[in-house]
Amino acid sequence: MILQFADTQTRADLVTYVGRARQLDSDGAIRLQAVGTALAAWVGVLPGEGLTRSGTILGLRVLPLAEAAQLDVVVPLAGLADRFARDPDTAQLPVPPTEVRAAWASLSPPQGGWQLVGEIPVQPLNDVAAQGISDITAGAPEGSGAHAVDGLRRAVWSRPMPVLGDVEGLPTGVAFAAFTLGFLVGPAAKVYAAGRWHRVTTPAGHVLVR
Repeated sequence: MILQFADTQTRADLVTYVGRARQLDSDGAIRLQAVGTALAAWVGVLPGEGLTRSGTILGLRVLPLAEAAQLDVVVPLAGLADRFARDPDTAQLPVPPTEVRAAWASLSPPQGGWQLVGEIPVQPLNDVAAQGISDITAGAPEGSGAHAVDGLRRAVWSRPMPVLGDVEGLPTGVAFAAFTLGFLVGPAAKVYAAGRWHRVTTPAGHVLVR
């Protein structure tokens, strides 16, 4: 299947987004969900725990398509990067034929029922992300085993953020996801809630946490 973007800049936005997601996990996956002329591009940032996958954090970027499409596949980030490299100056994207499984992709946040619960200034979110990255760097010196580093990351990104704006209780990993995916733009992020999910939204994209 070939997706037709509105223009080459829109495709370039997806290229940048995929590149940022690969910094999180070079072997990761992306869920491409097209409905009509909108393409939702989902990536897993942090895995949840337990049967309910509590703490799962997802990134979402929605891009316009020039032609309506119906699609819902999970493909390797590396496969998309390969397609981008083959033809960098086009508004089209041939969807990679190889599908993969990703545990986070089975979680579907609500499509409706979101209620605005507050706002968070963007600069403090940057600060929280930077502090978390610094804590991980300091706590995982050279030679640390992968298991120890993973445990440290889970501990840092699962701890509650300080009260920012009029929102409290969100994990620090939300700031990390927004920072890494390039979503921290504008003066403030809006926070919505629906059921067990929260969504942090800026003009650049959305971070969802369960």
